[in-house]
Order: sequence, then C-alpha cells, then structure tokens
Amino acid sequence: MTTNPILTLEHITAGYEQKVVLRDVNLTVYDRDFLGVIGPNGGGKTTLIKVILGLLAPLSGKRSFFRDGRPTDGLKMGYLPQYNQIDKKFPISVEEVILSGLSGEKGLLRRYTEEQRARVCEVVSRMGLEGLERRPIGQLSGGQMQRALLGRAVISQPDLVILDEPNTYIDKRFEAKLYELLEDINRRCAIILVSHDIGTILQTVKTIACVNETLDYHPDTEVPVEWIDKHFGCPIDLLGHGNLPHRVLKSHCCHADDSSRE
Repeated sequence: MTTNPILTLEHITAGYEQKVVLRDVNLTVYDRDFLGVIGPNGGGKTTLIKVILGLLAPLSGKRSFFRDGRPTDGLKMGYLPQYNQIDKKFPISVEEVILSGLSGEKGLLRRYTEEQRARVCEVVSRMGLEGLERRPIGQLSGGQMQRALLGRAVISQPDLVILDEPNTYIDKRFEAKLYELLEDINRRCAIILVSHDIGTILQTVKTIACVNETLDYHPDTEVPVEWIDKHFGCPIDLLGHGNLPHRVLKSHCCHADDSSRE
C-alpha cells in the first residue's frame, strides 16, 4: 500500500427521506489499500458504499478522487454486489457477465474488440472458470457465480474494487479461494470489502472502518474490543469462527461521539 490517496470523503452526511444514516463521516482510501468495512446491520455500510460509487448523493460533505497524488474527476471502479441482488433467471452466460464489465469502454452500438475478448479469456482463467464460459448463470454454483461477478468487477482494470458481502452463499472451501483471488487483485488496485464476518475480515484486510452512523477508522486491524462489544452486542470469543485464528484485539477508547450512540 502506498501513501497516495485515491479517494477521500470529507464530513459526509447521507440518508434517505429525511432519515440520516451516516453522520459526519471522514475516510481516506489509499492506492492498493485493502479496507475492511464492518458494522451492525442498519449501521450504514451499504449507504457508505453507495456514496463512494456515486449511487447516492450525500446530504452534505465532499467526495474527492486522486490519481498519482493529483485531483481527478473520477476513478474507474469495479463493484461486486450482494449475491441476493442477482437475478439468476436472467438469460446470460458467464462470458457475457464478465464482458458486461467492459460496457463503459465501448460505444452504445459498437461491438467488443478482439483485445477486449482476449481480456475476458484472461479473466476467465484467473477466476478458474475455464470450460464454463457459455454456461447460463442460473446453472452456476454459489462459488462459480461469485467468481463470474468478481471477474466482471475486475476486467476493466479498475483503480478500486468494492465488494459487498462477497462470501454470502458460498461454502468455506471456495471462501479460501476467494480471498486468494482478492490478495492477487490487491497487488494491482485498492479494495473495499464489506462483510459481517469479522473474524475472517480481520485476517484479510490491511485497514478497518467501523461503521455505525459515524465511522471509526483504524490504520491497521487492531479493532477495539469495546467498539465490537457495544455495536454488535456479542461476546468477543464469537470472533474465532471455528478453527480460524483471530487476532488479539487491543482495548482502547473509541471516538468520543461513539459514547453517545446506542
């Protein structure tokens, strides 16, 4: 990870129909960062992602992008949505799903180029989907579907890849493969990973954002026991997740505004 920022959020407040979900959020994402976003259900994780992607205009605050340390108009972003948002009945093949990640690079009536189709072959191989290119997505397993969607997210060679609960509906065997793929992808670009699986995320990411209306940023993965216990309401030993080793979590005070939140 470099010290060059690629994205900053400054004093972002966001919500829906007069209800504030995020309040005064500040965040910096760096080049080749691997940021884990954790927090309780309804705490604002998905809202944060929508603001970053530009799908939701904040009520106040500023979103800025940078390239090589200089301000720029935008970033190339890849997005892997939650699994349950995908219509598996839609008649589209694995190859077409991955190709759709390049739709922004071709004109409305133009065909994909040979170079773009060659990129699809490369991504299919990286995702371990050889032989499944023509298979309809409705015939894929959960792990195969996630690999196809991850391929769509990375084929445009983005500056930032955002993944919303990517390990939902996949088995533990593929989960290990998924995180191997993410480690490889992180060598080329920054990643933001939203997950409820705290034990796994602490073993994978480089930095942590704890979100529950406000945001507490940790430039490492030493998340305070007090924050998790307060906002998740669960004993700390639940973070072990079976045989998965877990970090020793430091005990330190969160930001002052956390103490007034329920």
